[in-house]
Amino acid sequence: MRFSTIPGLVKVKQMLLGGVRRSHVAHAQLFRGAEGSAALALALAYAAFLNCENRPPEAEDSCGACPSCQKIDKLIHPDLNFIVPVTTTKAVAKDATSSKFGAEWRAFVLENPFQGLNDWMQHIGAENKQGSISKDESVQLLRLVSLKAFEARFKVVIIWLPELMHPAAANAVLKLLEEPPPATVFLLVSFAPEQLLPTIISRVQPVVVRAPAEEELAAWLHETHHVPEAKARQLAQLTDGNVGAALAAGSATADAGPDYYELFVGWMRTCYGNKVADMLSKSDEFQKLGRENQKEFFQYALALLRKVLLFGLDPQLVPHLPAQEQAFIKGFSPFVTPRNADALTQEINEAHYHIERNANPRMVFIDASLRLAELLRP
Repeated sequence: MRFSTIPGLVKVKQMLLGGVRRSHVAHAQLFRGAEGSAALALALAYAAFLNCENRPPEAEDSCGACPSCQKIDKLIHPDLNFIVPVTTTKAVAKDATSSKFGAEWRAFVLENPFQGLNDWMQHIGAENKQGSISKDESVQLLRLVSLKAFEARFKVVIIWLPELMHPAAANAVLKLLEEPPPATVFLLVSFAPEQLLPTIISRVQPVVVRAPAEEELAAWLHETHHVPEAKARQLAQLTDGNVGAALAAGSATADAGPDYYELFVGWMRTCYGNKVADMLSKSDEFQKLGRENQKEFFQYALALLRKVLLFGLDPQLVPHLPAQEQAFIKGFSPFVTPRNADALTQEINEAHYHIERNANPRMVFIDASLRLAELLRP
């Protein structure tokens, strides 16, 4: 994992790079971000940079070619260790610890390092069980850090979702943070840091991993993952900076998929003009999308409607509008105001609700169209 393969986060990357260059590497760091963020990916890129064997003094990234980088990229470096929440499964019927799920964890992260807890539980076949970092893990952890680094400068221990630690495991980690082993770096990757012990939080250096800007995520999806440009913009807007969700949706799209922007623009013009015949035609188009795309379209419609409202209040509230959207949003903004915005949002939310519950999509779309036409009437 390279810093260059992660969208946005320029300031955070520079902070991490600067600390290594100045030899100010905190022994414990807390990468805190929302589920679907780049927190784990950033921790992996940092681990690779720390132990890169061919890193020039002013390097902006790990080389990716030395033995250390290659092993870390494959998650098989002997000095890169993981503690993750697990549970008993058909394959591991008792005494579930991270070490017993090493192969599954490698496959999971290498497929997509931006996934969440539920994705991990499904990957290991946990069924309805909840994952945790058990008290047995504390024994494994103490044994792990008692050994010197095998071949790298730093032994790196990544604890994914430490908020799920059993109290005994949390206390073991706290003891290690209070008396850190030499040349060992703990990287805690958390989606809910407020659930950690205050004493743990007080002993770690925070690394805040924010969501990338919409244009950064869209560019990354298009350039790095070859998602068609229009679809990449729509996914970036739909997922609100959730890299994991955007990547999963982009990977699931074999082609450009439906153009939600064109459908939304046509729909709004039809509603504003109260053209019932066109509403019927659009409802046929909507029905052909399929239920998942129908739900996704309504989510996209809500996001774009919000942009229209904010632009009408102050164009500076929506900087970096894609060129494709600028003319429409500017022209449509006088008709979406605080007077009707809540009602418009409620109608689209209700349409999404009915689609989720398997209502007839054609009828849902026509009903929503008629109601929106009434609300958009000057």
